[in-house]
Amino acid sequence: MSLTARLTISGPESTDPEDFLASSLGVIFPDDVTNQHGDANQGLVYTSPHLPQPLPITLANPSSYDDRQLFSHYLWNSSLLLAELVEAGTLRLQQEQEQEQEQEQEQEAAGDASIALPASAFDITNLSTIELGAGSALPSLLSALLGARRVVATDYPAPAVIETLQHNVSVIVQPSFSPPSSARGQEVMLALETGSVEVSPHGWGDLSTPLAHDNEHAFDRVFAADCLWMPWQHDNLRRSIGWFLGDGPGARAWVVAGFHTGRDKMREFFDEQKLAGEGLEVERIWERDCDGKDREWVWDRGVEDVTVRKRWLVVAVLRRRSML
Repeated sequence: MSLTARLTISGPESTDPEDFLASSLGVIFPDDVTNQHGDANQGLVYTSPHLPQPLPITLANPSSYDDRQLFSHYLWNSSLLLAELVEAGTLRLQQEQEQEQEQEQEQEAAGDASIALPASAFDITNLSTIELGAGSALPSLLSALLGARRVVATDYPAPAVIETLQHNVSVIVQPSFSPPSSARGQEVMLALETGSVEVSPHGWGDLSTPLAHDNEHAFDRVFAADCLWMPWQHDNLRRSIGWFLGDGPGARAWVVAGFHTGRDKMREFFDEQKLAGEGLEVERIWERDCDGKDREWVWDRGVEDVTVRKRWLVVAVLRRRSML
């Protein structure tokens, strides 16, 4: 199934000529894929066969030009992929397990047996998670519904963005949206009833806030979806990840990002020395396209056609740097 197949747009049809062009690209260019979804005047509906009902997602409507330039009023494919990984790993979906086995066999035959982690590695049951640059916060919403112990969704401190995050949490983080009769049923219910989902403003690299003061090394998982397109923010993003990520051996940060702005703009985030400066290292990194095909991560693929590169995302797992 295509990565974007679970999304539909709700609300009035757009009259913006740019939106007409974007919606027609799939006809003009059959290999093209939409990598940003919705807009400030439209909502999204996320439908999963493993949830009891679709999730109605509201998108932010930032008023200032500077706020809109951060594009938090869209849902990006990186969020879709991370949400699917969380769902597949936490629910231990049989279909996903079978696909993993087939994929591992195919990759082993091709000599690439260890490219990707199995979906089961993305289980968030009873873990604490924080999402940086959350936007619509789809991975955080899935985590809350599937049994995470504590969930914090953050984005930059623009009122419209934070209010939209709070709205999505209040509407969606309800027992009626959580899968019924799962092994985590009671844990999910308890978490939802005790209000374990928090929304907070956070500017990357700003460690002077109450959120940062109270949560140094506090989270089992740190999420960052489509946060690498601004190279001037890489230092700040690494700093925030290093600050919030727990210091236990099992703590991990999951970073997913698209190549739509160009590989050269996002790859420097993974610079080994700069990650080490925040006590981090890459445990696993690979590339996945919108149809679930995996390939090795490479620093440079030469000239990449924009239509082709829009189909691909990088998936990286970061951990605390070994001092050995």
